[in-house]
Amino acid sequence: MNALRGAILVLLAIAALAYAPALAPELERVNALLLVPTLTWTLAQYLIWYRNPQLPEWLPMTNAIVDVTAVTGIIAGYAVAGSGTLALRSPIFMMYFVVLAARPVASSVRKTALVAILVFAEYAALFAWLLATDRIDPIVNPVIAVAAGRLSYLDEGACLMLLAIAGGVATYATSWVERLVIESATESAERHRVATRLVQAQLDTLRLQLSPHFLFNALNSAMALIATNSKGAERMLAEISDFLRSVLHSSTEPEVTVDRELALLQNYVEIQRVRFGDKLIATFDVDESVRQAMVPSLLLQPLVENSIRHGIGPRAAGGKIAVCVRPKGDMLRIDVVDDGVGLPSRRAREKQRGPGLGLANTATRLNHLYGERHTFETGPGTNGGFAVHLSLPLKLSRATSAHELHGMEEVTA
Repeated sequence: MNALRGAILVLLAIAALAYAPALAPELERVNALLLVPTLTWTLAQYLIWYRNPQLPEWLPMTNAIVDVTAVTGIIAGYAVAGSGTLALRSPIFMMYFVVLAARPVASSVRKTALVAILVFAEYAALFAWLLATDRIDPIVNPVIAVAAGRLSYLDEGACLMLLAIAGGVATYATSWVERLVIESATESAERHRVATRLVQAQLDTLRLQLSPHFLFNALNSAMALIATNSKGAERMLAEISDFLRSVLHSSTEPEVTVDRELALLQNYVEIQRVRFGDKLIATFDVDESVRQAMVPSLLLQPLVENSIRHGIGPRAAGGKIAVCVRPKGDMLRIDVVDDGVGLPSRRAREKQRGPGLGLANTATRLNHLYGERHTFETGPGTNGGFAVHLSLPLKLSRATSAHELHGMEEVTA
């Protein structure tokens, strides 16, 4: 809007320069005394507030008052330097309508109404002043007024009526635009809420898919042990019961601490050790500084289950799984590496049995939760086997953050 104001003022200045040879010196001074300060104020706003994220609340109303008063001042200056008839018939009168036309996109309804009242009041006061100082001598009949080069009361009444109508239209248009903006913002907020609920529902569905997926695999393993190792099958079922209790406890929480996720993972590993015995070795290398970092619930278990099922399970000799959790700048780095059958054999098994659900669900959940603020990479390990590398935004739990803040305050004291 300020750029539009500047452009209009520049055009007026160009017009004043073009008409300068035909104008009396007094009229030229009037143009200079009012156009130059107004244009300077318009350009100064760029230097003062251009880089500010938000303009002062008083600025739009101030600009409107400056514009209206400048138009009135030019007309009054023409009357003083020339004649009242010349002043009221000057095309500068049309600038009132330009100011009102800009209100719907630059002001609130209340401010637009105030500007409309100001335009009407200033022009009415200007006409009354010219009449009181005998600078104009209007007559009633507009036809005779035109022939005699004078003003008519009817013409000036029509000008006031047009200003009143333009002010009313500008106020109504501002109300319509304001209502449209509010409705649009409300609709956008509602769409955002619906989209958020949809994404959350999708995340809940993906997370809940993991529990039955694990349960079916674990129960199949327990059934396979019943005939050969009934004690082991009983122990596995007890571990499964404990694991499901922990899963249900965390099912309503989208994020948990690394410590809680590791406790759940260790419970799962104990279930698998019933089946594999000493052939399954799992190591956990977790930096102490990230134990209270937040991660999606049931993040690690499907990754380890994927390693056991597709990497270590097919090998008679068993294998090792290493889980490493460390900070990396403002990110949390998690690596799950096994020394299983390796990528070619895994792909061959996936062609026969279908791809694993755990990796696909994990990738989808992370994409929903973090978008481009995460990485999720899978591939062969450096020493064979299979590796999953992922990084997430490092975010500590609220309790930990508050505790650290309290500790900092104690040190400062």
